[in-house]
Amino acid sequence: MLKKILLTLLALFLIIQLFRPEKNNSNDLTYAVSKKYEVPEEVAMILKNACNDCHTNNTVYPWYANIQPAAWWLDEHVVDGKRHLNLSDFTNLPIAVQNHKFEEIVEVIDENEMPLESYTYLGLHQEANLTSSEKDIIKGWAAKQMDYLKSNYPADSLIMKRRQPKKQ
Repeated sequence: MLKKILLTLLALFLIIQLFRPEKNNSNDLTYAVSKKYEVPEEVAMILKNACNDCHTNNTVYPWYANIQPAAWWLDEHVVDGKRHLNLSDFTNLPIAVQNHKFEEIVEVIDENEMPLESYTYLGLHQEANLTSSEKDIIKGWAAKQMDYLKSNYPADSLIMKRRQPKKQ
């Protein structure tokens, strides 16, 4: 009986290997944050090491991303990360949203919400655990970009508009 259960589990494991999520590998930089905003080399390196895998359209996958169900779990992280902040599509957003995203970058760093614990769990992706100096660099960069927006756009264009309920 135990042998049948183990063989069934092995068969299921092998079968799920056939169902793979689409890889997040696009090199399209048309709307990348660096197309409009200054991204110093130091900031670019921090973003590359700690943020880009989940917050751009070009993920560098670890070896275990080829094994199900780990690939599904990673895909969910990437999709969710890009939903919150996608640095590859950044400049395609309305200017008020771009400003808000810079505010959120500062906020999630201040509140230690990034990186997700599950991303660095068991010693994985240690490079994503930012030092206090790296956190200050990213926050300073985001603040500088908000200052740039404030000096180049009318104040009311930088405020997120509340959605009006649909009238029936």
